Amino acid sequence: MDIYEQCGPLFGTTRIKAHRLAHGVALSDIVAQIRALHELDGKPQPKLGETLLSAYESGHKRPGPVYLHYLCTVYQVEPADLGFAGPCICDRGHGRPTSALERGTARPPSPPAGHRVVASRALGEPDALVGNVVVPIPADRHWITVGDGRMGAAQPADVGEEDVVLRRTLLQLMAGAGVTLDGEFLGAVDHLRRKMDDTLVSATVSPTMLDQWEETTLGYGRLYQATPSLRLLCDVLLDFSEVRRMCERRQPVETQERLCRLAAQLAGLCGLIMINLGDHRLARSFFRTASTAADETGDRALRAWVTVREALVPMYYGDPREALHLARKAQDLAGRSPSVAAAMAPAVEARALGLLALRGRTDAAPSARRALVRGRSVFEQLPKSQTSDLAFGFTERQMAFYEGDTYTNLGDHKSGEEALSRALRLYAPTDWVDLTLVRLDRAACRMHAGHPEAALEVAQEAITELPPDHRSDILVHRARQLGATVSARFGEIKELKSFYEALSGPSVSSPAARRPNPAQQI
Repeated sequence: MDIYEQCGPLFGTTRIKAHRLAHGVALSDIVAQIRALHELDGKPQPKLGETLLSAYESGHKRPGPVYLHYLCTVYQVEPADLGFAGPCICDRGHGRPTSALERGTARPPSPPAGHRVVASRALGEPDALVGNVVVPIPADRHWITVGDGRMGAAQPADVGEEDVVLRRTLLQLMAGAGVTLDGEFLGAVDHLRRKMDDTLVSATVSPTMLDQWEETTLGYGRLYQATPSLRLLCDVLLDFSEVRRMCERRQPVETQERLCRLAAQLAGLCGLIMINLGDHRLARSFFRTASTAADETGDRALRAWVTVREALVPMYYGDPREALHLARKAQDLAGRSPSVAAAMAPAVEARALGLLALRGRTDAAPSARRALVRGRSVFEQLPKSQTSDLAFGFTERQMAFYEGDTYTNLGDHKSGEEALSRALRLYAPTDWVDLTLVRLDRAACRMHAGHPEAALEVAQEAITELPPDHRSDILVHRARQLGATVSARFGEIKELKSFYEALSGPSVSSPAARRPNPAQQI
């Protein structure tokens, strides 16, 4: 199975979870189908719920013989196909049975009025799903129905249109097909974010969040820059959608903080990816959603992390004065305790002041240097657990990058070159976004030193060496800014023509973006 083979090594996706994702159904769908099968067999309703089923999918628990039998029946596979060794207790295969029409019998009658189908394949359409289900039915069991609105009845699966769009996009990306970042996709993304906003505002009791999602979210932080932005966005949003669905159910109060923390982290990560893709409007919207979730936790450090990450939006696409305001707000939220935001916020403040100094604000330079000293002082106090990834932590290579960027804008080319060279040595070859931004900063360093030709050469190499899937808008945008500055300071030198031609290729955010090799995307 493609999903298991490609996602298993990186994200720990198990065989049983891969089967559910391949069918495009939620945990609640599978639970409803198993309950329907128990009803058909005249057995009491099982105690199986979404939490236990998720534990099977995460590998924390193994289903007993009875539950394994019903899972095999639902997915129409053998135990080994779901990742569980040994035969099924029924001692017979679970392959898809021949439909009634294939045997020459008549189509079954429609279900009674006031009921809805929760489990059955559409006869005559063996690949179509009715009611988001995958349960096959024997010849003498045509429809499985439950009453509507009564206590204990299976509830409808809340799988929205945005889930369909995201799953389709993800499968296209995995198959190597061309994907367009069009209005339908962006509309689905924003609709999903709005639904999370509505849930967070209206919920009175926050829901549970499984250990699996917390581990997966941390994994996303480690893979933040190594995975193509659009591919990672699909993965993150699918988990974000699952979290939103869990938010709509009342859960134990003691787990409230875990869920809201996860919602804040996933929304913040979506905001970061949107910055890379160049959609600053959606980036700000996701950071607002993240702030709403973080406020529910009462964790000022988390709220500060969201705020300092939001400061990167105006840093790259807006006014550095707003970035300065958000960075200082994040410092106030972080307080005096060492944290990721407490170290990162002064560094972001220094970068914003460096941009203002570049624009002629005379008092910005000394303030920027003081901010760097504060940021380095707090950074040295961080535990190793908070300096390990580029999304939820603040690493030494990021600190060096921020220092180099600030010195470059302040006109201290020697210090800037030293810091940026140190950052280049620390970044992994797959940290495409920051690594390219560092190389573009080095190009700016050479431009400010009076060498525009060398600057354009370094910048052009940085962009052309990017894999197509990592050529995100933020990098092309930064390179164009460099070209515009060269043109303004040194005129239309001949190297500018080839430089702009190199930038004219498709980026991730353009409709012409294509995935060349699916094997390279995982």
